Amino acid sequence: MLGLLVIIIISWMLLHFIEKKNIEVLGVIPTKKRISQFVIGFFVIISFNLIAILIESIVLNASWKQNDIIHYNLLFDAFVYHIRSALTEDLVFRGAILYILIQRIGAKKGIFISALVFGVYHIFSYGMTNSSIIAMLYVTLMTGFTGYVWAYTFYKTKSIMLGLGFHLGYNYVMSMFYENQPYGQLIFQEVSKIHLEDWNWLLYNIPKGLFPSILTLIFVKQYLKYQARKQQQ
Repeated sequence: MLGLLVIIIISWMLLHFIEKKNIEVLGVIPTKKRISQFVIGFFVIISFNLIAILIESIVLNASWKQNDIIHYNLLFDAFVYHIRSALTEDLVFRGAILYILIQRIGAKKGIFISALVFGVYHIFSYGMTNSSIIAMLYVTLMTGFTGYVWAYTFYKTKSIMLGLGFHLGYNYVMSMFYENQPYGQLIFQEVSKIHLEDWNWLLYNIPKGLFPSILTLIFVKQYLKYQARKQQQ
């Protein structure tokens, strides 16, 4: 919590002294519209990831077992943990620094830099510094493209809220099915599936990893068109 507070203060200082702007330019103050965007993003990304899990279950013949006991206190703790971590990362990678980059070098370059740094960051956060080059490139590509979509969302909506909903929903739903730290397999456990190796693994996991983010990008573009039509009416 202290770390989040420090990031908020640093964000305010950067915006105040470099751009002469208030932290509100990040769209962090909850309003009816922004809360709606957050909720929409949360449930949309959960839907996309459930579709991805269903496809994986079909393609790799995966079977799942529901936990005998569901600890609802852990579900709540996981939600609180993921909203803190998602907000922290969003303020760092899609907050004041991204806003300043967009103002100084343009949206395309700023979003690309944000996405690239977000991808490289996950090599360290996943503890993959000793992994193979292919594995590190894979993680950078997958998380980097996700970061690109969320940074694009911030730029277009002028708020972190929709992207924050995406981020929280993605992390939270993954913790329901897969091993993760500190919370994982909260509701289901994967019992068995076909295991792919080498190029087969790579050729399967690249489209699988990109699938939710591609759907998210399509959704954001359609959402923006809908909002534009609504304003015109």
